[in-house]
Amino acid sequence: MKFMPHEVMPPAAGTPAPPMLELVNVWKRFGDGQAQTVAVSGVDLRIAKSEFVTLVGPSGCGKSTLFNMIAGLLPPDDDGSLLFGGAPQRDGQLLGKVSFMPQRDLLFPWRTVLDNAILALEVEGVPRKEARDRARAMLPEFGLAGFADHYPHQLSGGMRQRVALMRTFLFERDLLLLDEPFGALDALTRSRMQHWLLEIWARHRRTVLFITHDIDEAIVLGDRVLVMTARPGTVKSETVVDLPRPRDPSIVLSPEFIGLKQRLLAEIEEESRKTFAQEERAS
Repeated sequence: MKFMPHEVMPPAAGTPAPPMLELVNVWKRFGDGQAQTVAVSGVDLRIAKSEFVTLVGPSGCGKSTLFNMIAGLLPPDDDGSLLFGGAPQRDGQLLGKVSFMPQRDLLFPWRTVLDNAILALEVEGVPRKEARDRARAMLPEFGLAGFADHYPHQLSGGMRQRVALMRTFLFERDLLLLDEPFGALDALTRSRMQHWLLEIWARHRRTVLFITHDIDEAIVLGDRVLVMTARPGTVKSETVVDLPRPRDPSIVLSPEFIGLKQRLLAEIEEESRKTFAQEERAS
């Protein structure tokens, strides 16, 4: 069944600025007829400028599909609207307008730290010397001073992720999409990276949409936590994280944090049971 796209009216003079990102009834289907799979269904989402929003949900719920549509790598279906800065985006128009860091760091083994960091700038046509100068100035902020000429195999997992994040920040876009960037790290390194990222975010105030499977991470980082349903994925709930910033690691022991975690875990476990039932029926 097909629906007509939403009409998007321009904001009236004197009205508040539109959100950085807005999704209105966004769908994504793969295949046709009996073989069709609905990955994402009717997603409504608004993210304000400089906001840090985390996204959680059961495996296979469409989180990465949603990210790929927001990044401009995958076209949404025609049912709804995807707006960036209040302007409708279609036919890959978002490609290049956002910074996107996938789960793996995707560093080139033959490139140094410095030359991995400037890759997006080079693709944009920035002269190599200028790109290197900009990256070199940012190395200390990302904990990479003295490592400009090192290669990826000489770095720890956390350092590799810092290089990938530095590359994402150097690609100067207001919206950052981070898809489980710390998922492969050990618990101690992951905690350190979370709080380091919050320090970087507080200085730059970029808008961030962050996918994670870790509830603690979602609460520690986010202004809001969005929970997605089992497939077909849509936004099940939105929880405001009313905890003070900057957030100390000990915040995970507070009654407020524990209460939020219990509520979110219950929602995700409910959706995980639905995912398990879907898999049982398909087998």
